[in-house]
Amino acid sequence: MSALASDSMVLAPVSQARGHCQLPGSKSASIRALLMAAHAKGVTRLSNLLQSDDTRVMRAALVALGFEITQAGKEVRVTGALGPSIRAASLDVGNSGLSVRSLVPALAFTRGQFTVAGVPRMHARPIGDLVDALCAIGASIGYLEEEGYPPLLIGPQLLQPRSPVSVAGSASSQFVTGLLQAAPIWLAGSSAENDIEIDVRGELISRQYVALTIDLMGRFGVDVEGDPHAPSAAFLVPAGSRYQSPGEFLIEGDASSASYFFALGALGGGPVMVEGVAADSAQPDIGILAVLEAMGATVTRGKGSISVASPGVARGFKLNPIDLDLNHMPDGAMTVAALCMFASGPSCIRNIGSWRVKETDRLAAMAAELVKFGADIREGRDWLEITPPKVFTAARVATYDDHRMAMSLSLLACAGVEVTIADPACVNKTFPDYFERFLALTLAK
Repeated sequence: MSALASDSMVLAPVSQARGHCQLPGSKSASIRALLMAAHAKGVTRLSNLLQSDDTRVMRAALVALGFEITQAGKEVRVTGALGPSIRAASLDVGNSGLSVRSLVPALAFTRGQFTVAGVPRMHARPIGDLVDALCAIGASIGYLEEEGYPPLLIGPQLLQPRSPVSVAGSASSQFVTGLLQAAPIWLAGSSAENDIEIDVRGELISRQYVALTIDLMGRFGVDVEGDPHAPSAAFLVPAGSRYQSPGEFLIEGDASSASYFFALGALGGGPVMVEGVAADSAQPDIGILAVLEAMGATVTRGKGSISVASPGVARGFKLNPIDLDLNHMPDGAMTVAALCMFASGPSCIRNIGSWRVKETDRLAAMAAELVKFGADIREGRDWLEITPPKVFTAARVATYDDHRMAMSLSLLACAGVEVTIADPACVNKTFPDYFERFLALTLAK
């Protein structure tokens, strides 16, 4: 049972979790697919598109730019165009990092003038490396408040982009994703017959997300040359590239969202079956399956479904401690942090410095909230060490207007204590009915 107040939700202690869950569409794939479909030749029918705050702001921004996007039953119908039909617009990206980092490069060489702004936290999320890369090849982008951060003024700009474009890879893989996605848009709107080369300076973090971008671009008819897993990442988008509608396009279930239900199976005994995402998905957070197996849970990979089970922590089962570099799956790493609270000894999650520039400073936030349950936490610049509590304490947790804080910390109810989630509505960013799904799978003590 749960008690829902205007500002909080009380999760009763969980004794067991089992059942099955059909996943909502992937946020990462939904936002990428909307941008590509809007610029593709033809009409694209998107099914299982995620309905959440992040996808709504991306969709609204594209409509504000003049792209035709309509609802047709359960499908979203996108009519492609070479570029915006509206030459001046103010775009609100909320707190969607992927949306702003996709739209800014897509608009950088469009004939028009656009402002891009969001919520206060968005104005504290760095975008300087991406803006520097675009300005170096001829874009006109200015900061309206603090240098290096949104809000931004784009254009007017009539120049063709120069190539190559060089961008730092250490702050966010979304900068690389934004440039890759924009390259076919630049080429389609240009009379030049040149390739677009993208060189990544330094270490490229979260490489799997760039691989996901390249995979989806291929499904929209653009073949990118280059390996995101190579030590020195460099990519080429060939001259003449333009997005082509695949006709019908099914958005795969969200692997980040799946991670909470996989974790429920490991903590609550299960089995918890998750449908809608494949074990060989290109989404990085599917990597949590290997982590769960290393921690002692049983993972069964079926055709179109994945099940996770264990003896259950309510029966005395403890997970194996881990010491892992989880740079490749920063969102799923938050779920792993919650799992580490149920281990038989200290665990360490490493190379997660990107947490600090997400919806909140997730490293500081996670450390502060896990302590409330009785854990011993050590926080480094890009790592978190978690020593589980000997005895769990019920807690009210802050969520920092961060959906993943709320969803990850909900798993602590499996420790047999009451967990009060402040501002549960923050999950609307990516998973509006998360708590309904959580309660449908859990049995309270």
